Amino acid sequence: MNRPTGMPRRARSAVSARSAMVAIVLTMALTGCQGAYDLPLPGGAAGGSDVYRVTAEFADVLDLVPQSSVKVDQVTVGTVEKIELNGWTARVTVRLPNSVKLPDNAIAELKQTSLLGEKYVQLSRPAGIAPVGALGNGDNIPLAHTGRNTEVEEVLSALSLLLNGGGVAQLKVIQSELSDALGGNETQIRDLIVQLDTFVAGLDKQKAEIVRAIDGIDALSAKIAARRGDLAAALEALPTGLKVLADQRKQLTEMLTALSNLGAVGTRVITASKADTVANLQALTPILGQLARAGDALPKSFQLLLTYPFPDEATNTIRGDYTNLYATADLNLSTLGGNLGSPAPSVPVPGLPTVPTLPLPTLPPLPPLPSLPTLPLPSSPTAPLQSPSGPSATTSPCATIICLGLGGQGGRWSSQAWQSGDSSWMSLMQTGGSA
Repeated sequence: MNRPTGMPRRARSAVSARSAMVAIVLTMALTGCQGAYDLPLPGGAAGGSDVYRVTAEFADVLDLVPQSSVKVDQVTVGTVEKIELNGWTARVTVRLPNSVKLPDNAIAELKQTSLLGEKYVQLSRPAGIAPVGALGNGDNIPLAHTGRNTEVEEVLSALSLLLNGGGVAQLKVIQSELSDALGGNETQIRDLIVQLDTFVAGLDKQKAEIVRAIDGIDALSAKIAARRGDLAAALEALPTGLKVLADQRKQLTEMLTALSNLGAVGTRVITASKADTVANLQALTPILGQLARAGDALPKSFQLLLTYPFPDEATNTIRGDYTNLYATADLNLSTLGGNLGSPAPSVPVPGLPTVPTLPLPTLPPLPPLPSLPTLPLPSSPTAPLQSPSGPSATTSPCATIICLGLGGQGGRWSSQAWQSGDSSWMSLMQTGGSA
């Protein structure tokens, strides 16, 4: 059997494999592909044209890789498109469909699907903060709004540090020392626990006061902080004041010594005059009692005392620049004594001595008087006198303003008062006088 000419079968297979590898490399080089992560996955999220891209800054992305999921409310909505280094932080570019609406202050977190599962980016709205704006194409989530969960490796590392280099190995020693310390002191320990329980219960009852005291201390601290400049100035000036006090220490000591001596003398004076002071105060008791019973009468009397004999109502008699005044003064001694609270003294009048009767001399008869001639009187029309105040004004028989033994009625003199000769009162009249 003749072998067909040409290459062996094994050689032909190797050539075919090399050709396929070269074709794949050339395809990747021509398309600009940098790795398997750049290849699109069929059926992935946000794979259409109606998408927008957002970047997020992370301090550590752990083992997050491109093509990882992006979830909102535990629902996959997008894909991690690219991860790149930006200084000391990592910048992650995610691709989201236009149907996903997030605020501009959204939060991005790195989470894990399970204990050993893959990482993904969780986008959510801020908790406790009102949403602001809307997240759009090209927006960036800053480092302050990103974070990640604790890794299982970190938890195990901390646990191993606690178990190996911590104080777990010393628990037995602590237990043994506590047993030795508490052994035989059960009664005292029990009493201590009871007292501690009472103390804690008292603190719990006074919790409101403690909180109020803490609030007061906080307010005081705030005020002190606000006056920090004044306190600093006072502390800076305090050494100067202390120096002045130190320089005047001798004078201050002498002043305090003299003050002590004065106090001793004052104590002796007060002790010696205590009985007299008490007697004087007891003697003032009736006077003070009468003043208290007088009430408002005393200050009202001072009002009349300054304007005596005219009370405050005297101003009601003034009309313009004129005033009318009518006053009666009773000068009877018995009436004055009664007004003053004491009867008028009776003055004894001694009897007049008897005058002897003298004989009257006999006078000669007088000659008759000569008769005077009668003179004719000139005839003139008589007209009654007119006063400025009215046609029937009566002329006062007094030559002065104050008339004793005369009475007036309504500002005019009456003939009956003039003829009666009443001498028990005095009338003061002023009519039309300037105020």
